[in-house]
Amino acid sequence: MMKTQSAKPQERALLIQVISGHQSREEAADSLAELERLADTAGAVVLGSITQRRDRPDPAFFIGQGKLAEIQLADRETKANLLIFDNELSPVQVNNLDLAVGIKVIDRTELILQIFARRARTAEAQIQVELAQLQYLASRIPVSVKQARFSGGIGMRGPGESPFQLRRAPMMARITILKRKLKEIQKRRALTRERRPWPVACLVGYTNAGKSTLLNALTAAEAYVDDRLFATLDTKSRLVYLPAVAMLPAFQTDLPTVVGLQAGLPDRRQVMLTDTVGFIRHLPHGLVASFRSTLEEIGEADLLLIVADTSHRYVREQIQVVQATLKDMQAEGIASLLLLNKADRPEAAGHLADLQREYPEALVVSALERQGLTMLKERMAALMKHSDPRAYARIGNG
Repeated sequence: MMKTQSAKPQERALLIQVISGHQSREEAADSLAELERLADTAGAVVLGSITQRRDRPDPAFFIGQGKLAEIQLADRETKANLLIFDNELSPVQVNNLDLAVGIKVIDRTELILQIFARRARTAEAQIQVELAQLQYLASRIPVSVKQARFSGGIGMRGPGESPFQLRRAPMMARITILKRKLKEIQKRRALTRERRPWPVACLVGYTNAGKSTLLNALTAAEAYVDDRLFATLDTKSRLVYLPAVAMLPAFQTDLPTVVGLQAGLPDRRQVMLTDTVGFIRHLPHGLVASFRSTLEEIGEADLLLIVADTSHRYVREQIQVVQATLKDMQAEGIASLLLLNKADRPEAAGHLADLQREYPEALVVSALERQGLTMLKERMAALMKHSDPRAYARIGNG
């Protein structure tokens, strides 16, 4: 790829992780590996990592003095220009580390916000990301403004203005404007949900589990697919046709309904399938709040298709993160179907049988190879037939 004179130098990052007392070595290793993927998604080159186990973080630097000296030495040897912490840092800790090491310091939360800023494509997603960024900065601007000399690169670059060019008052005014815009979007979405004639199924799951690929496989859509974390942030909805035999007993409730179908009204065998933003451990609260209009699609769905990456070593933990996030969203009562995706990958073979025993109701599928999709549609139809699409009735889990 040809470089232009205006191209900015690539970020050279050191990853820092403080392991708490309750974290296992395996869990910490997986979190660090995920942080490396996040850094890669944000465009950084990871030079190495430094870890420390501490029961309590240091209030000034989060890490101990000995580990701080190790980081300073590693920075000089590698010529890194960015420290990325796997832990959430306070503004004071960021500022102290910045002054001690002399390079930009960000935490997992800010890294995820940056990725969202890069990935947002629609106006709605850009508004949501900018709001999350500004709310994050609002509590930090008295300290983070000292980092102005490190402007550019990873760290709050996105749809909004540079945070270091903003005073607090204009920032709060901008937040008010963005909230007003999102409220208008929420109203339009609610009106659309009331008017749509089809029941709705939402694809949910950990980031990079294969939701967009599954949407494409089921509906012949062209949702953006990439083997990166948070490849898509914008919801995409497409109609999927389910087997008529299972659907018609629920939908032909009276003669007018049957006549309406014959008259060319929307086919009740169709279900609106919606792809949603992926979940991740320690998803920033500001993002959850800012993406409320998008995540409301999940809470209003008739069926949740939970997509899990069976090739991932810690797929069980990822399923638990998704389930916990749905509970936080008060969406755990919606009917759900677990899909053990990426079953075609060699990495899945080692624990796929165990997963099937642990989750006997789950379906084994491969969105990429189009395997198991017929059975999936039949299961969706069997669940949907218990719901009246005209009233958007919730489907019980029984």
